[in-house]
Amino acid sequence: MKVAVLLSGGVDSSVVLAQLKSDEHDVTAFYLKVWLEDEVAYLGNCPWEEDLNYVRSICNKFNVPLEVVSLQQEYYESVVEYVLTELKAGRTPSSDLFCNRDIKFGVFLGRFGKDFDKVASGHYASIRNGGEKVHLIRGVDPIKDQTYFLARLSQEQLRRSLFLLGPYHKTEVRTLAETYNLPNKDRKDSQGICFLGKIKYHEFIRYNLGEKSGKIVERETGKTLGEHEGYWFYTIGQRQGLGLPGGPWYVVEKNVEQNILYVTHAQQLEHNRKTAFKVGQLHWIADVPVKRELTTKIRHSEHLYPCKIEWDADATLRVVLNGSDPGIAAGQFSVFYDGEECLGSGVIL
Repeated sequence: MKVAVLLSGGVDSSVVLAQLKSDEHDVTAFYLKVWLEDEVAYLGNCPWEEDLNYVRSICNKFNVPLEVVSLQQEYYESVVEYVLTELKAGRTPSSDLFCNRDIKFGVFLGRFGKDFDKVASGHYASIRNGGEKVHLIRGVDPIKDQTYFLARLSQEQLRRSLFLLGPYHKTEVRTLAETYNLPNKDRKDSQGICFLGKIKYHEFIRYNLGEKSGKIVERETGKTLGEHEGYWFYTIGQRQGLGLPGGPWYVVEKNVEQNILYVTHAQQLEHNRKTAFKVGQLHWIADVPVKRELTTKIRHSEHLYPCKIEWDADATLRVVLNGSDPGIAAGQFSVFYDGEECLGSGVIL
């Protein structure tokens, strides 16, 4: 099989390449160079050269050809502009879903992947063939499972994709890296956002949107507690970076027009938890679910909420949780599951 491997310099994608080579597949590695790595590298420690050095060392070890692909303009138009638009609107963007759909398994797959049978990545997920359609399956490691970030992929994209790490826990992948004696076997996992790399998110926002002083107001009393630098720096449910005494305090609402952050104290947080929300812009990976009792993730985490879905007349969904959450925000994605299968997703309204 002829496979294009998206190699990042991290352990996960490197183990995938090593497995494919050990199974004697015809492998070519690709490193995707993204827009922000040059233009705003001074905002933080963004040594993409270090990533590329690891990529080259992996390719040299396994005698795999490497191509460095520049997709800076595509990243900006598909991902960065989306993030900035969402932040200015007061919503919470989910950049990695668009990074995967539009760039890794979008532009790259369409432009470079046509010469390959499959495009492989280091995502913790699996693909199961089921008759006429393929199905996206959660990784067995609940912490590392990355189906949340893949929930906007189409049938065509998934048919061309190859995810080998779904059956593994992270500790097993580390063991494989040791077995293959990979140059990056001891390298720590990256915590960066897809298009940011190692640049600090706060600095990226400041660079693009600037600062605008506004009030921090206690929701229950209307009392002004302090000031902030701009509502776009904060997300619903956030507790870090508020600088308020007597906390912990949590962001529970944003007034975009007046640039006001509403907060509540931890003692009152229980009263601000949501049990239901509406979802639009629905995307189903295989079929529209028949079941009405599913589970959902509202952010990338190991936590799955049991939920009921109810169709509204405007083709949106009402999602009722068996539980509650204080950090549900417009712009986030609600990703739905039936057992181990990722069914699709929608944008929280």
